[in-house]
Amino acid sequence: MDLHILDHRLRVISISKNGLVHFTHPLIKLIFLRNRTRCKFFSLTETPENYTVVLDEEGFKELQPSEHLKEESSVWLPLNVVSNGNASSSSQAVGVTKIAKSVIAPLAQQHVSVFMLSTYQTDFILVREKDLSVVISTLEEEFNIYKEVGGESVPVLCQDVSNGLQKNGKEAIQPTVHPVLIPQNQFCVMSLDPDTLPSIATTLIDVLFYSNSPKEDAQSSPSQDLDCIKFFSFSLIDGYISLVMDTEAQRKFPADLLFTSSSGELWRMVRIGGQPLGFDECGIVAQISQPLADSDISAYYISTFSFDHALVPEEDIVSVIDMLQHQRKEPAAS
Repeated sequence: MDLHILDHRLRVISISKNGLVHFTHPLIKLIFLRNRTRCKFFSLTETPENYTVVLDEEGFKELQPSEHLKEESSVWLPLNVVSNGNASSSSQAVGVTKIAKSVIAPLAQQHVSVFMLSTYQTDFILVREKDLSVVISTLEEEFNIYKEVGGESVPVLCQDVSNGLQKNGKEAIQPTVHPVLIPQNQFCVMSLDPDTLPSIATTLIDVLFYSNSPKEDAQSSPSQDLDCIKFFSFSLIDGYISLVMDTEAQRKFPADLLFTSSSGELWRMVRIGGQPLGFDECGIVAQISQPLADSDISAYYISTFSFDHALVPEEDIVSVIDMLQHQRKEPAAS
């Protein structure tokens, strides 16, 4: 398989719910006016706590410093796995499950923190720029590694970046098994032709910027597994649009413009973390992705500023809940 280090330098930021009004102007520009910005990588995800924005340096210039904006200090690089040009068959697991054993688990063992962003089209594994040499030395045996430079894919040789670096030989620390929440919403993973984006502009603006009523705000802290939670994700990356929303939000959009996989599958969410997770802990993604990979269960995975979110097929949610309960009972199991 091939691993591509994409030509984007990304920032991860959080915008508070009550501070969103200060950022609607630049966010509308980044979402709807591609010809007005040089931003090529943009993702906005709403959760009950805040809005998480992942964007490149050109997009980051559009946002003014504010008390309502929190910035993770690192520069992140997106990695993308390509299976030697072969499209995976519909019977194979999709999403983060495909890369759990080959990318996520080895990086966790080397104490490399990752930030995941699954989209309709692909999965991006974000790693800190400062960790790149460890990433390359860890994954070079499994992958042909390329770095995108000016639109060209250039092979990366380990000796180019290692400077005598040795892989971490220490035994990986057993990661914390974080509590999970299983909201009852059903979710859809969808896409949209960018040319039709103006056709849904008013609906998208409504859902992104005006969907919180005072009643919803009062209920925004989920306390039971049966609660529905607010979650909406929009990504515009290298010209491709990806949308993740629950079925209630989906009903607001014209059915003929949004498209999904031929199976029209519905997804359930596993929300990871009892308290905000932070960015330095390793193995959070592996906690979920490895058991799913062992069971060949598809999953999309979206990290946000405070919590992580895995989407699994609705028909598998009972199996996933049983698996996670077993994992919590035996935290020392490998």
